[in-house]
Amino acid sequence: MRFKGLDLNLLVVLDALMTERNVTAAARSINLSQSATSAAVARLRAYFQDELFTMAGREFIPTPRAEELAPAVRETLLHVQLSIISWEPFNPARSDRHFRIILSDYVMLVFFEKIMARVAREAPAVSFEFRPPADDNDDLLRRGDVDLLILPEMFMSNAHPRARLFEDVHVCVGCRSNMQLSEPLTFDRYMSMGHVVVGFGDTLRLGIEERYLLEHSRKRRIDVVVHGYSMIPPMLSDTARIGTMPLRLAQYFAKTTPLQIVELPLPQHLPFTEALQWPALHNSDPASIWMREMLFLEASRMVSPLIDRTSASIVRLTTSDPRTSSGV
Repeated sequence: MRFKGLDLNLLVVLDALMTERNVTAAARSINLSQSATSAAVARLRAYFQDELFTMAGREFIPTPRAEELAPAVRETLLHVQLSIISWEPFNPARSDRHFRIILSDYVMLVFFEKIMARVAREAPAVSFEFRPPADDNDDLLRRGDVDLLILPEMFMSNAHPRARLFEDVHVCVGCRSNMQLSEPLTFDRYMSMGHVVVGFGDTLRLGIEERYLLEHSRKRRIDVVVHGYSMIPPMLSDTARIGTMPLRLAQYFAKTTPLQIVELPLPQHLPFTEALQWPALHNSDPASIWMREMLFLEASRMVSPLIDRTSASIVRLTTSDPRTSSGV
């Protein structure tokens, strides 16, 4: 099928090559022979009057022109898939939809666990692929390589739709035997103690508390960097180190580990809002809508924990409907 001289089948080949960066792997992904895929590359080069790819060993390296074409090609193919091919109404009980979701271990443990139980009842054939936060979250959304992203709202771009889910605050945690936490923790003591911190993505970007400290030109002592919040409690056991983590997760671990939770000596305990983001092309996708509504419903049932500064006790306040603060 040609459209103004362009064989539209070539767009499928271009998209596969941009994803796989290898002729053999690209051919396999779209059920073509390697020779047919190589022939398609030659036709693409002729049509666009550009090499599109150069070889580096067995890997195809896209030219600037190919990089420029890739987002539009992926968006076009996704639009065809969602608007034309996937035309049947979504039936959770019969669906075998595969959701690819970026989220932290924190969100998995305090929030998504309940979602999984409900999906098992209502949509037993639906499957999931969970990925940790990456450095290229926006690109993954733009290309449609992931369906949903759950992160603190402050780390999200305005390039995709988003909506708030739930709120949390940060606390300081340490081993129950850590005597330095037996008294109210001062800022100076917090800064001088050894810290276990979480690094996100390939470049190990540090969290909200580190952003605050850097903005105020303060540097704490970091002893250990781990890849997830769930790794903080084991690194604190029988040591004088401390960690900073969301209160909900600290409460989760305090049930099974010798963890003590104390007030964080930083402004307002660094509150944050966990939010949901999805590709714009999925706005009208029935399966995405179903999953988003399930997440919103579960989030509306959560409460927002705060710390009473006078007694350091946990208090609870109900949250508003997260969808009322839908963003862009």
